[in-house]
Formats: sequence, C-alpha cells, structure tokens
Amino acid sequence: MPRKKSDSEGSEEHEERTEQANTPQMRTSPPNHIFVGKKPVMSYAMSALIQLAQAGEVNVKARGMAIGRAVDVAEIVTKRLGGGQFKVKDIRISTEVVGEGAETRNVSSIEIVVGK
Repeated sequence: MPRKKSDSEGSEEHEERTEQANTPQMRTSPPNHIFVGKKPVMSYAMSALIQLAQAGEVNVKARGMAIGRAVDVAEIVTKRLGGGQFKVKDIRISTEVVGEGAETRNVSSIEIVVGK
C-alpha cells in the first residue's frame, strides 16, 4: 500500500524535533573544573592530577550523593598521589535549586579547590 505524502512529511518533521530534543547542551566551564559524578574515584583523581600539572589548581565540584566521592578525590590527590606537593586551599558548600515549577528541590553542593 503506497504511503501518503502527508504521512511521510509528518514522520520527517517528528524526526527533526526528536534530534533537536536529544542534542546535548554544551556546558562551558573552565578546563580546571572537575564535575564528579558516578565514575570510579580514581578516574577523577587522575584527571585532577593532569589538570594540576597543567594549571596548578583544580576545582573539584559535586552535588548530592556525589559529594562524598568528591571529598575522596581531593583526599586521594593530596595524600596518596600528590606526594605532599598539593593541598586543599578552599572548601565551599552551598545549596542549589534544581528543577522547574512543582518539581523544584534543593540539592547540596560542594566545591573543593586543590592546588600547590
């Protein structure tokens, strides 16, 4: 059975909207910021060491359940991998509002500055 022209146009239009909706938003952040998530701690720690070698200072950031992992990253970099040449310079804690409308909630966040 041949397809109607209007059917194919509708599906193409739907595909375009789906592609636009699935396009990831580019997060612009400084290269020395590390956003801690669900990856293993050592991958973030190695990334932090690389950034420390290049920039001399790195900001380890996390929200919610990843806060403990961010603290682990900072401790591994300063105590185990850094050989005593890096230290925690600053720690900032805050609360961020996440979501829109009725889905709004507060999420704890931390930023740990590690440097020489």
